[in-house]
Amino acid sequence: MEHSSINNIDIKNKTAVLEFILVGLSTTTEMQSLLFWIFIFIYTMALIANFVLILTIYSCRKLHTPMYFLIVNLSLVNVFSISVTIPKLLHNLLTGRKTISFYGCIAQVYLFVWALGTELLLLSFMAFDRYAAICHPLQYTVIMKKEVCLGIASIVWIFGMINSGIHAGLTLELSFCNSNIINHFFCDIPPLLQLSCSDKNPNEIMEFISDVIFGICSCGLTFTSYFFILKNICSLRSTEGKKKAFSTCSSHFIVISIFFSSVIYTYIRPSSVYALDQDKLISLLYSVVTPVVNPIIYSLRNKDFIEGLKALIRRIRLFS
Repeated sequence: MEHSSINNIDIKNKTAVLEFILVGLSTTTEMQSLLFWIFIFIYTMALIANFVLILTIYSCRKLHTPMYFLIVNLSLVNVFSISVTIPKLLHNLLTGRKTISFYGCIAQVYLFVWALGTELLLLSFMAFDRYAAICHPLQYTVIMKKEVCLGIASIVWIFGMINSGIHAGLTLELSFCNSNIINHFFCDIPPLLQLSCSDKNPNEIMEFISDVIFGICSCGLTFTSYFFILKNICSLRSTEGKKKAFSTCSSHFIVISIFFSSVIYTYIRPSSVYALDQDKLISLLYSVVTPVVNPIIYSLRNKDFIEGLKALIRRIRLFS
């Protein structure tokens, strides 16, 4: 009889949480109103910048190159990732209701981790593309031929989906019996692990494996590619050529460094040392800032892209 009552308590605890409360970034009404307008501006800018980039590349045949094919995929990931978190945040800021359903939370984990893993792999292959173009220009068309580019795009999206599916499945098995208050502005793995009262070992083991594959390996490939790129640039005799190459690579390298460092800091740590008040501010870098900055850094500073954008604007004017 006693064993039966314990089982009933366990079942009750596992099914107790039907929704979560997202604390968000601020609790004051005035600050929430300000944050609503800030984030709606950021979200609008991210959508416009990425869709303009995609449309420009699609309409200009000169931009139908491996590099821009990968940039289109990066823009799709950026739109995907920021659309997973910001609309729900805007709804919560506007209505004052900070709840999200249990399965809505799991769906958010699945979609965001998918976008995050895909972007990590994509950035590493983009760095490799630049390495092939700068260090092996004569073999570039062979190394980055159409079939290779399509294969890379398929691999990063499929691997990202498989990884997120496993994480979401393991998160679904967790029990939340003490509290349903998530100290974050969206459902992410670290705050959910800290909130759970069940065995988190399978989640932490999977998170470690995922960190090695998606974090350390992709980061290693990216920085190794940039090491050889910088080494090749330093060997150039032309001072003007060095300045131009450094100008392009430095901006890319800064964005990648911020993205990788913030992701690694957030995820490659044991759950016992999470500092969620600090973590949710750092998560703004890879969940909100990079989707806006990426299209500017990777395309708007490029001469060929500017020409393609001008041609697109002329076509729109003629059509109007």
